[in-house]
Amino acid sequence: MEVGRKISRAKKYLLFLGVIPCLFLGGKKRIIAQDDESSRIRVNVVLVQLNVAVTDHKGNYVSGLRPEDFAITEDKIPETISTFEEGNEPTVRPTPQGTTTTTGKMIEAGQTESASTQIKAPPGSQFAGANVFILFDTSNYMYRGFVFAQDAIADFIRSLEGVSKLAFYSYSRDLSRASTLTADRAQVLRGVRSTVAGDDAALYNCLLLTVKDAAQLKGRKVIVVFSNGPDNASSVPPEDVAELAQSTGTIIYMISTQAAQGDAVSTAVFERMSKATGGKAYFAKNWKDETQAFASIRDDLAHLYALSYYPQPNPNRGWRAITVKLVGKNMQKYHVRTRDGYRLLQQTQTSTEGFSEPASGSGQK
Repeated sequence: MEVGRKISRAKKYLLFLGVIPCLFLGGKKRIIAQDDESSRIRVNVVLVQLNVAVTDHKGNYVSGLRPEDFAITEDKIPETISTFEEGNEPTVRPTPQGTTTTTGKMIEAGQTESASTQIKAPPGSQFAGANVFILFDTSNYMYRGFVFAQDAIADFIRSLEGVSKLAFYSYSRDLSRASTLTADRAQVLRGVRSTVAGDDAALYNCLLLTVKDAAQLKGRKVIVVFSNGPDNASSVPPEDVAELAQSTGTIIYMISTQAAQGDAVSTAVFERMSKATGGKAYFAKNWKDETQAFASIRDDLAHLYALSYYPQPNPNRGWRAITVKLVGKNMQKYHVRTRDGYRLLQQTQTSTEGFSEPASGSGQK
């Protein structure tokens, strides 16, 4: 009996000795795995696209500038221009001596892509014309000038050149996608003529939905808003709309009539929102002013410089401030207009998740 106990104790001891190395070896494997994971560098590549207007003190556009005339910083970190385009001219890919052309999948600002999936982008593919969304106020504010506004919008659509596709949306309390993005101008014009006056104005709700539609596109994205009065039915604050537009590189132009200008809050919001996205705000007293505003926007689109860059390493995962300046003493007399920053898209989407389109049957298309 005593011998049996000794044999049993010996087996347990040997088993214990066998387990100890396994524990250490297993622990070592786990430590190595953790070290590999922590030391692995994860690179997120973001192509930031900017639309830049340069004007003199009289408001005249300055043309003929080259990539070397611009200096871009993001959070005060100098950036290198990857692609450059003036108006509807072909895209230029600057190649300084001693470096190679930038490669990488063309990604909108705010979206991320693993460096392991980078591919070489075809020249000019990211700025192949502009996609323009027109958002028309059909609320009860528009009863008087409805037909005149339709005529001004129709003339604007016919006059646009260098634009890949157009979309025409209208809004009152809900958004109506009368003509989704298309190259068929006749279809867009039919959408304009099919609009009818509605009720309250939920401008910011509907503008947010329009920005979301535009955000899915690559290249230059533009929204032209025609509003005849202040917003009185939205659940979304205008700040959320402006931030999403900035983060997706979407320019917003605002054309408002005298009725909206009479509301001080709306005036300030329209000006702030358009400026933040690199656009402009116009306040028209009559249909002639409306026509001139549309002509000014058309002229602006034709003279924009399109620049892009891959940001230098930046630990900031929130709002990133962008500054664009002209290089040289002779250039300081000119004025530069563009968006002033962006937030990484996955963070921006979080702030707008609370609002979605009404269910079908609510009058929204």
